[in-house]
Amino acid sequence: MITGRTRWTDNIQFPGMLYVAFLRSPLAHARITRVDVSAARSLPGVVAAFSGRDLDGEQGSLPCAWPVSEDVVIPDHPPMAVDRVRYAGEAVACVVATDRYRAADALESIEVDYEPLEAVLDMTEALAEGAPAVHEPGNQAFTWKFSGGDAEAAFRDAPVVIDRTYVQQRLIPTAMEPRAVVAVPEGEGFTLYSATQIPHILRVMLALTTGIPEHLLRVVAPDVGGGFGSKLQVTAEEVLSLLLARRLGRPVKWTESRSEGNQTVHHGRDQIQRISLAAERDGRIRGVRVDLLADMGAYLMLVTPGVPLLGAFMYSGIYKMDAYDFTCTGVFTTKMPTDAYRGAGRPEATFAIERAVDELAAELGLDPVEVRRRNWITREEFPYTTVAGLTYDSGDYEAATERALALLGYDKLRAEQADRRERRDPVQLGIGVSTYTEMCGLAPSRVLGSLNYGAGGWEHASVRMLPTGKVEVVTGTSPHGQGHETAWSQIVADALGVPFEDVSVLHGDTAVSPRGLDTYGSRSLVVGGVAVLAACEKVKEKAKRLAAHLLEAADDDVEFAGGAFRVRGTGLGGAGRTIQELALAAFAAHDLPDGFEPGLDADATFDPENFSFPHGTHLCAVEVDTETGAVRIRSYVAVDDVGRVVNPLIVEGQVHGGIAQGIGQALFEEAVYDTGGNLLTTTMADYLIPSAADLPDFVTDRTETPATSNPLGVKGVGEAGTIASTPAVVNAVVDALRPYGVRDVPMPCTPERVWRALNRSGAASGTAGPPGARSETGSGAGAGAGADGAGAGLPEQAATDGGAQ
Repeated sequence: MITGRTRWTDNIQFPGMLYVAFLRSPLAHARITRVDVSAARSLPGVVAAFSGRDLDGEQGSLPCAWPVSEDVVIPDHPPMAVDRVRYAGEAVACVVATDRYRAADALESIEVDYEPLEAVLDMTEALAEGAPAVHEPGNQAFTWKFSGGDAEAAFRDAPVVIDRTYVQQRLIPTAMEPRAVVAVPEGEGFTLYSATQIPHILRVMLALTTGIPEHLLRVVAPDVGGGFGSKLQVTAEEVLSLLLARRLGRPVKWTESRSEGNQTVHHGRDQIQRISLAAERDGRIRGVRVDLLADMGAYLMLVTPGVPLLGAFMYSGIYKMDAYDFTCTGVFTTKMPTDAYRGAGRPEATFAIERAVDELAAELGLDPVEVRRRNWITREEFPYTTVAGLTYDSGDYEAATERALALLGYDKLRAEQADRRERRDPVQLGIGVSTYTEMCGLAPSRVLGSLNYGAGGWEHASVRMLPTGKVEVVTGTSPHGQGHETAWSQIVADALGVPFEDVSVLHGDTAVSPRGLDTYGSRSLVVGGVAVLAACEKVKEKAKRLAAHLLEAADDDVEFAGGAFRVRGTGLGGAGRTIQELALAAFAAHDLPDGFEPGLDADATFDPENFSFPHGTHLCAVEVDTETGAVRIRSYVAVDDVGRVVNPLIVEGQVHGGIAQGIGQALFEEAVYDTGGNLLTTTMADYLIPSAADLPDFVTDRTETPATSNPLGVKGVGEAGTIASTPAVVNAVVDALRPYGVRDVPMPCTPERVWRALNRSGAASGTAGPPGARSETGSGAGAGAGADGAGAGLPEQAATDGGAQ
């Protein structure tokens, strides 16, 4: 992949291939009164042009596979709009031509008349009486409640109550490879090549959406250049490309531009979180309440409503408490739909609880690490069932935190911070703490079923012992940069005692790997990798029986070591048969035990008994220029516990990438709409992502407490960095500014927002307290709390709502 000797979707060529371009609505909300594609049809190179109405009888509705509650509203979602558009960028017509440039140019000849309607952009206003309706039933998509313990009792007469509102800004996933699709008619059926994370799920959903029988559909995910959840989707372009290939009887390709992708790839986050925390004066947490508004955008896509609920079980974090209460309201707006983005609900939950715990520490005048120590689950208490009902099987928060503190030089930095405050240094030092855990390895199936999720959590694998001794592994997971080929080959080489280079891994093609549930939610290793191991164990059991027969020994007298079966007690030097020799013998079938089927191949399906729970401690030190608002990350330490590690380099890469994305949310990234509902951040000049120059050298380390829920002892690592890093960075920024009366800076913490927070607090006018003093955050301190509410799209009251009481 690094050298380019690979096959991306956009590289794929077929004879007679056509190219499709989509005309997209310039309005966020409007009725379509006329679409005329006739002029486009007459242009050179144009083969066909269609409006949404032309395809209305066959395009169906894009699926939502997670109807989270009985009251959930799931509106029809045509891949191409017919009567009404509900977000800027929604497709209203298309052109199919002999090359992509002619297709794109012909879009200018299409005439569309719109009757504008009022855009619906603010979640709070969308729920108000009389607000313009995005869909007929109204703008409330669902309400979902969950609780554990007695929250009323926990908050009643609590000595300390922290009440905060945080905004998870809307993010745009920015994978290295844009989305791309090639739909190819083949006999009676079709092959769809797509830069997707979910070939198996996509195949099922395409069959249900288009009516094409599933057995006539083949979906191939070639090498895929990143996804981060953005390709965990059934997209309008996939459905329409398939329908166009069926209509025209020729291959059809679509590849998005970056600006087109910013508009129409599903977005992430976009929540308003009100979190209340009740505690004793010694810092012990009594209970947590969460009231969440989650922007669904204009439609519910594949798992849109379920994303905030994945975080519902994680707002208690690593902490012990008596009660927990959670309410989520999904809201329709005239913006691009949201859906899974790296971490999917877990980063949002971790951010809220970790920010609130820092606020508790500030109220009590305690070190934020000390408050965490007083509340976290200790190593002796595992397995531990949380107030949210999850059973954490293993962990050691103490070890990870102590290691992180040592690597950062925490005490020395606190001393430097005190000195800077005393000297009134214009560049202040802040230290941010994030102690996190996450639930990943999306499973078990029965739990997902109880949450109305439309699929299970199992995963399938096959291990094929070839006659020459080589091994083929067929996996139902579908990588998009996670290194499955390497890790799966390691697992098989270790389990079967064969050379690493003798193992090949096949994936991403429903004709090659017919069963699977694909890759997302840090599930590949903890579910898919365990399925591979289970298939290896079945291969060994079958090979053991054949070895015993050939060695003229009882099955129980044969043992396996070093890739060979020998009679017990003869040692490694004794006569035996390697598993590769047995593969040839099983193929030849000249001398097999009675009833033994030729071949050593085996299949396995693994359905976990529990989620897995990686954890760790991330620490961030920042320097904040109080005169300009500029933030510079000075040092960053991450100590993660992902259970047993199969490949350390892959773990390092996942952690590095995750931290970069979390820092992106904390300091750089935000999807911004104007008052008419037009996306302003359509290019990478407007939507800022961190470059290498913006990031520090990460100091990473690991502790290891093996998972008890799977035989590999692995926990998952794909989302850990993103989950942990954002609160670490924002806590650091707020820590630097707390002496000035600032208790929040809405994300992203740009220089302007930091500067505004300081000015709102009175620092610029000289009314703030001395930098060396601890700011008061108790009741009545709201007026001095810096929060750039207007810049975050948050009402003034909500930005400073509540205080410690």
